Amino acid sequence: MHLKATTTIRDSWTWPIRNFFIKLANWEYWPAPVFYLPIGWYWIWISIRARTPFFFSAANPRIPYSGFTLAPKDEIYRLLPAHCYPKTLLIAAGTDVHTLEQSLNDNGLHFPLIAKPNIGDRGVQVKILESSTDLHHYAAASKVNFLIQEFIDYDHEIGIFYYRVPGEKRGRISGIVSKEYLTVTGDGTSSIEALLTAKNRYIIQLPRLKATYGKKLDTVLQRGAKYTLPYGSHCRGALFRDVSDKINDKLLNVIDDICQRIPKFHYGRMDVKFKGWDELNQGKNFSLIELNGAASEPAHIYDPKHSVFFAWKEVCRHWQLLYKISKANSKKEGAALMRFNDGIKMLNDHFKIRRLMK
Repeated sequence: MHLKATTTIRDSWTWPIRNFFIKLANWEYWPAPVFYLPIGWYWIWISIRARTPFFFSAANPRIPYSGFTLAPKDEIYRLLPAHCYPKTLLIAAGTDVHTLEQSLNDNGLHFPLIAKPNIGDRGVQVKILESSTDLHHYAAASKVNFLIQEFIDYDHEIGIFYYRVPGEKRGRISGIVSKEYLTVTGDGTSSIEALLTAKNRYIIQLPRLKATYGKKLDTVLQRGAKYTLPYGSHCRGALFRDVSDKINDKLLNVIDDICQRIPKFHYGRMDVKFKGWDELNQGKNFSLIELNGAASEPAHIYDPKHSVFFAWKEVCRHWQLLYKISKANSKKEGAALMRFNDGIKMLNDHFKIRRLMK
């Protein structure tokens, strides 16, 4: 039986203070501009060598802007081998409910489903839809085109960072991150919100969770009952673990085979849900739920065991790889890297779409 809690912890004057010091003491929660500022000089140095700050533009020639931004997910999915990703449907913003439901029926899509913007931004507006009501609310609120995707109910989710230097026969995996979903366990008396505030990792997610779930956070879970948010995003409270020790020849063969079948794909991170490691190493029971390009972060850096200095070193290492790959592709394709004016237009268009998703 679900009860309603009588206290509202997020209204306490101490909450924002605690929230601030949690972020201050743990670099993994720093805002992106704060984290990247100390190594901005390295991007500038590469930009001088490349004669453009948009030196990444030829890394993945078949993906718009190499996947740095403004790359429609539906176009990326179409580049993947058909068996590797979830059944996906593109929905235009403003589609009426009747047409939307008919499209789901015609394509054999059933709840639960995943909804997400076709042009993503760090997990913004990614949501699990449990019912027609959820679907209607999401469609009514979305100002941008979005995807409806079958929910892959595998227990494990990882991010695999892959790269292949043009001319090399085999690619490489530079890191793997395991994603442990935000989960709380009921005690019979505390609300979900109270359980969230018991852990530093979860308390800073409260504003986003409140906007998404509202009064559901006041629900009291029965003793032993678990509440899980199956979102593999760091900004949704997922705990990232560096499991790069799982890299082996069998896994590399599976991933390299997929990536070499993606036209002119050389650099990025794929998010994978799978049943178990043994089966993944055999290329069985897995699904690529995302493929990210030039803007990909080596997400294994966000394991709390790593220092910020390790993270900065890894980011710079990947920027250097990105430049090397993009430069080689530029020469091979006979195309110049993105000009400054074109890059500024790309960024302006990115922020226009981002404002629509707020």
